[in-house]
Amino acid sequence: MAEDIFQGYKGTALNTLRKFNVRVWGQASIETTRGSFRGTVLPRSENDDDKHIVLKIDTGYNIGINVTTITGMKETGYQKANYKIPEKEFPYSSDKPNIKLFGTGGTIASRLDYRTGAVIPAFSPGELYGAVPELADVCNINTEKLFAVFSENMGPEQYKTLARAIGKEIENGVDGIVIGHGTDTLHHTAAALSFMVQNSPVPVILVGSQRSSDRPSSDAALNLIHASTAAGHGDIAEVLVCMFGPTSDEYGFLHRGTRVRKMHSSYRSTFRTIGDTPVATVTRNGLTPLKKEYNHRRKDRNVKILPYFSEKVTMMYYYPHMDVNMMHSLIDMGYKGIVIVGTGLGHVNRELYPALERAREEGVGVYMTLQTIWGYVHMFVYETGRDMMAKGVIPLGNMLPEVAWVKLGWAMGQTDDPEEIKKIMLAPVNCEITEREPYNGYLVYQGGVPEVEDFVRKFRK
Repeated sequence: MAEDIFQGYKGTALNTLRKFNVRVWGQASIETTRGSFRGTVLPRSENDDDKHIVLKIDTGYNIGINVTTITGMKETGYQKANYKIPEKEFPYSSDKPNIKLFGTGGTIASRLDYRTGAVIPAFSPGELYGAVPELADVCNINTEKLFAVFSENMGPEQYKTLARAIGKEIENGVDGIVIGHGTDTLHHTAAALSFMVQNSPVPVILVGSQRSSDRPSSDAALNLIHASTAAGHGDIAEVLVCMFGPTSDEYGFLHRGTRVRKMHSSYRSTFRTIGDTPVATVTRNGLTPLKKEYNHRRKDRNVKILPYFSEKVTMMYYYPHMDVNMMHSLIDMGYKGIVIVGTGLGHVNRELYPALERAREEGVGVYMTLQTIWGYVHMFVYETGRDMMAKGVIPLGNMLPEVAWVKLGWAMGQTDDPEEIKKIMLAPVNCEITEREPYNGYLVYQGGVPEVEDFVRKFRK
């Protein structure tokens, strides 16, 4: 057999496939000391070991079988898989709203790369219809691939490009915007667009997925359906993040772009509104608002696009006994704005005081947020906070650290005047600072506590 039919296999695993005359992409039955398995033999990553054979079983999941347990293998069929979904022209219906779908990359538009075993951006937005034909029941979608990157590679230039593209589509009369985005920094982009796209007459919905499209448990399709429903039929004309509500597929949440955060590395229900409640829930059938006040959809085409950003801003996460040179180095590097993620009510140690004084003298804006995530900066309570405020540190209420970094970059992209920057930072655009947190804006369910366990059992799916 030619070597290319053993893609990625080496050593003991390669010898095992040769011994039993089984090819990659062959349907095989495998007898082992741990039982019998049936499925398709998949390629291996070039970085993987030589001790396992990977099998995609009927459920759609992949399993690894240790070759030392294999007692027999038989190829029962062969069909090389094609994991690329062909692009299909989206069917147009005059009675459905027109949505613009911008693709940026990420898991919602990706596939598995069997060479490395990694999930890579691969699907263009036009391929999404091939993967999720139900979208045609929701709206008409016109797609445009702006970027093809993982979300960790998104940044200020991409934020500005997105804002301008959104403004253009709104002027052209689109009924709603959907942005496919990787989840890791989706909340950063949502915050940036909340500042750069103001007074939109239509919904601007960012959506991603925690699990790639080739997995049976993928949330990509349902998230896209929910996002398209919110963009095409919803009345909430704001920058929103649409992702799973519970871990099941009952409904999705719509989160404000300035109050949302990714809170779990792998849960499908990873995104949570912090210090507030989501704006609405969404299903295939429509939206149910959870908040009474929000910006309503309008028929005009008026929107304010403010694509500004200075990259001379940074975020400094404080830790006990932090060396003062950490902050001096940021000033030496030319940063003009620093967001401190402080402890408690907004504190750092006294060792940083000289650097804070230098920042004030050199016109570097220093703003305080919290490591606690929930709650408000209160720098007037303790001596440390009062000292820091006297040295020019500006508290940012309950603004989330990532949102503060984005807003500071946006503000400094508009002006060099420290007082004007401060004014912009402290003037809420879309609830990034709120007067108070609702009683149910902070909920942490601690497992093991009897009353909490009883409550969770009623709702866990």
